[in-house]
Amino acid sequence: MCCERRQGGGRPGARALAHVDRCRAGSAPAPGSGWGSRKSVQTCQWWPNPTADRWNCPLTTMGWLFLKVLLVGLSSLGCLYPLVDFGSHGEKGGQKPNFVIILADDMGWGDLGANWAETKDTANLDKMAAEGMRFVDFHAAASTCSPSRASLLTGRLGLRNGVTHNFAVTSVGGLPLNETTLAEVLQQAGYITGMIGKWHLGHHGAHHPNFRVAPVPGFDYYFGIPYSHDMGCTDNPGYNHPPCPACPQGTGPSRKPRRDCYTDVALPLYENLNIVEQPVNLSGLAQKYAEKATQFIQHASTSGRPFLLYMGLAHMHVPLSRTQWSADPRDATPYRASLREMDTLVGQIKDEVDRTAKENTFLWFTGDNGPWAQKCELAGSVGPFSGSWQTRQGGSSAKQTTWEGGHRVPALAYWPGKVPGNVTSTTLLSVLDIFPTVLALAGAALPPGRSFDGLDASAVLLGKSHTGHRVLFHPNSGAAGEYGALQTVRLEHYKAFYITGGAKACDGSTGHEQLQDPPLIFSLEDDAAEAVPLDRGGAEYQQVLPRVRQALAEVLRDVAGDRTSRADYAQDPAATPCCDPHRAACRCPASP
Repeated sequence: MCCERRQGGGRPGARALAHVDRCRAGSAPAPGSGWGSRKSVQTCQWWPNPTADRWNCPLTTMGWLFLKVLLVGLSSLGCLYPLVDFGSHGEKGGQKPNFVIILADDMGWGDLGANWAETKDTANLDKMAAEGMRFVDFHAAASTCSPSRASLLTGRLGLRNGVTHNFAVTSVGGLPLNETTLAEVLQQAGYITGMIGKWHLGHHGAHHPNFRVAPVPGFDYYFGIPYSHDMGCTDNPGYNHPPCPACPQGTGPSRKPRRDCYTDVALPLYENLNIVEQPVNLSGLAQKYAEKATQFIQHASTSGRPFLLYMGLAHMHVPLSRTQWSADPRDATPYRASLREMDTLVGQIKDEVDRTAKENTFLWFTGDNGPWAQKCELAGSVGPFSGSWQTRQGGSSAKQTTWEGGHRVPALAYWPGKVPGNVTSTTLLSVLDIFPTVLALAGAALPPGRSFDGLDASAVLLGKSHTGHRVLFHPNSGAAGEYGALQTVRLEHYKAFYITGGAKACDGSTGHEQLQDPPLIFSLEDDAAEAVPLDRGGAEYQQVLPRVRQALAEVLRDVAGDRTSRADYAQDPAATPCCDPHRAACRCPASP
């Protein structure tokens, strides 16, 4: 299936459409087929190879500048279909570890049963915790989607990598192309790379997950939704608060927009550069992700080459799918049913790893931020990290805030024979650490010429150290202050707020932004709920304050002298993914 792209402006699905270009010169392979094959699409053939990526077509004789422009244009037309080359290129199994990184969406710290006894819905994750290492002081790099994911793939805070808030359906930009991702470094080290699920780092042109900067491309394989799955309508919308309508079926006038709902453009599902389903059937999405992930692991494991699989789950972000519930009373609410569905999905991935590459695969499970409290009963649990000081002022202290509930997330590491089993670690770590840790385990060097906020935690994972961060910074993520600014500082077991504010709560309230100078300082060791700050006149506060100020001054000075990037947050309706603009909501049938 080769999807159409609208040329010119205007809303996708509008009756008055400009010229539509179709890909007529060739057809893409059937989705899911051609693992390891080389098939021609249009006039070009892409051969992913860690040592000699090239375009096998007449255009290779032209200057790179023209070629880059052409490739971006072809990507936007959906006419290129990169396939993974699973052939052996000199790497032998066992020399380098495989990596499976699973990132849950909007999952609360208290949603993991191993963390919080009140949760009984994560049997597979709890088993992984018993067989591996569980981190109880592990933090997302930001408290919202895009910045957290950008930091996972770069090891750098948003002030450095340029991604400080979320990208939109109509965004023309994404993670800046001069930022080096985990996938790019591992490809240069001989790895096959796959990304399944939510991307949310740009989908237009060169920002698509398959498509970065030559000679190293983006992920070799991609299957998923390019942003959050509430950012488009579906035929069976699932559970949301407030509910959102289904996609329009006819060609009548557009409906009145509904706040917080995307009513005009259907949610797209990509396989590599092609939209293979629009709108997505949410009730079958988890199983599709499981199938694609197991296929990738199977083929990569038999190739003789190491692999990276990065999975961005749709769970536990709204809308929650209306999957058939079992008769089990534990499925009594949509959230619990969805949590159990997510747990089953992760269990399927772990089982496949155990069957095919157990001794040589490191599996890391964590979350992008805390629960979205304004979704009420469709939001997760922060456990004991209630942010009580803020909730007394009004608003939520979870997602979008720098209170613990916004960024303290579940985290598990699993690698039989390497990561010790049934260990609970209190080491202070972050999603920022995934980048340098994975590279260290793979024997790859950090990209030169830039600073990193993550640290190599491999010694902690292998049970040889308990040393993590002494200082961690939590960037503003929408509840208060400028996006990306560092106004919350974690110093050992202390936490200082130079600004406070609550996100929208279930009751509709928001906490007003308040500058705190001198900062509020809490002792998390004695006050996990962040209920009562230290007395500003007390000896403990006076001893901690200069250390906090010094740590903040040092990081800001380092950022000022670093090689930083700036994301393009411009928007254009023409960037909206649309497989058939002649149909209402850009509707097209699912590929077989």
